[in-house]
Amino acid sequence: MKKIGFDNDRYLKEQARYILERVEHSDGRLYVECGGKLLFDYHASRVLPGFEPSVKMRVFESLKDKIDVIICIYAGDIERRKMRSDFGISYDSDVFKMIDDFASYGLKCDKVVITRYENQPAAMLFKQKIESKGIRCYTHTATPGYPTNIDVVVSDEGYGKNPYIPVDRPIVLVTAPGPGSGKLATCLTQMYHEYRMGRKCSYSKFETFPVWNLPLDHPVNIAYEAATADIGDVNLIDHFHLQEYGQIAVNYSRDLEAYPLLKRILERITGTSCPYKSPTDMGVNRIGFGIVDDEVCREAGRQEIVRRYLTTRVQYAQGMASEESVTRAKAIMDKAGLCPDYRRVVPLANAALEECIALHKEGNKGTICTAALETVDGITVTGHNSPLMHAGSAVVLNALKALAGIPKKAMLIDPSVIDAITRMKRDVLRGRGVSLNIDEILSCLAMSSTMNTFAERAMKELPNLRDADVHFTHIPSAGDTIGLRKLGINVTSEPRFPSKNVYNP
Repeated sequence: MKKIGFDNDRYLKEQARYILERVEHSDGRLYVECGGKLLFDYHASRVLPGFEPSVKMRVFESLKDKIDVIICIYAGDIERRKMRSDFGISYDSDVFKMIDDFASYGLKCDKVVITRYENQPAAMLFKQKIESKGIRCYTHTATPGYPTNIDVVVSDEGYGKNPYIPVDRPIVLVTAPGPGSGKLATCLTQMYHEYRMGRKCSYSKFETFPVWNLPLDHPVNIAYEAATADIGDVNLIDHFHLQEYGQIAVNYSRDLEAYPLLKRILERITGTSCPYKSPTDMGVNRIGFGIVDDEVCREAGRQEIVRRYLTTRVQYAQGMASEESVTRAKAIMDKAGLCPDYRRVVPLANAALEECIALHKEGNKGTICTAALETVDGITVTGHNSPLMHAGSAVVLNALKALAGIPKKAMLIDPSVIDAITRMKRDVLRGRGVSLNIDEILSCLAMSSTMNTFAERAMKELPNLRDADVHFTHIPSAGDTIGLRKLGINVTSEPRFPSKNVYNP
């Protein structure tokens, strides 16, 4: 059984209460910048076991009669088709998904703003597409001198040049598919226009990580550094908070660097002194109060630090991360006193590879790939590739057998089913690789369950693979990745391609 370290209900009550307190103490409307993933925060669910990936949305659901929503997306992210790795979809597609997700929680979202818009062709097409859905789409150009030249930024040539987005509720949630989308600039633009119209308003930031009231060296906070190795965030003591209140609070480097300037901008917009004495003050973050078992969360944080390092190495091999990011991720892992083998499935997968090479003599048998899987109950299995299926497919079937108490040699999938699919892939689709990936093997299992009692029993165990860990001795294929995502399995791999082909889909 999965160990629980986080209480969702406690967090929901704390966070909702704190937001309402912030509204009550604010002059007029409150603009809330949502940092991090508002929906499907799988990083949080990994480092805080028990955290519901969409509990933050439940916070806003409890306040839905008081909330307007604005979604921001950076034009450059649309242009280069930036991807959200946890869903395998682009940021622009995620905007549509977010709108539907908000609606499912009773929150109407019909306002989207494209930031740093310069008539980029892909951004123009996105604007047309979203407007065709009946959603209002606004464009903000880059603000001259942003953020340092305050005289220009806080003027009609800066924030004033961009259109005001009409809102009418006391809380305005400003969110985005990912970082660097222009959420803060959108909040400040709105505030500038509000004050020009004689309406008072204020700003806060809905935060999750780092957890301000956990120690600087807590694994959960170090895991946040590992998650942001690509942008170089560093956790630091908020010296502004310490000086003002004599209380130690953890924040990240970008917020600490930006605070003095943001404080001046807010004061210029409002014409009054800033009510916040530190960047931590600006945040609405009660995540730490939801932790009910610190040791469980510490261990989950350690696992995430290693997982992030391994993932960054793979991204570098795929040309998706810089060498600097790998070096930074390695330094973070070293700082935490960890190594790749701390993730139990790593040495298991590598040992299975060595065993397969010794048995099959790789030089004669082609490229051998192995995988190891550990369930939340501690059951471990391994698997290797074959002419029939990928290593990932084998390890998933082996795990289902172990969970269901099915003999190892039992046949879960009728050979005729596998044969039919491999013939189609080879003879009809003209595929180079005909062995079955995880996504395909799950379909085969479903078909076999109608006539095979072992397959039926195995199917019932699929939910018990959620939150399992798996490690590959090679980079898994797209079909493997899709299947693992559907099953909710946490995956890592070695930065090694499964074949010597230049093109590895």
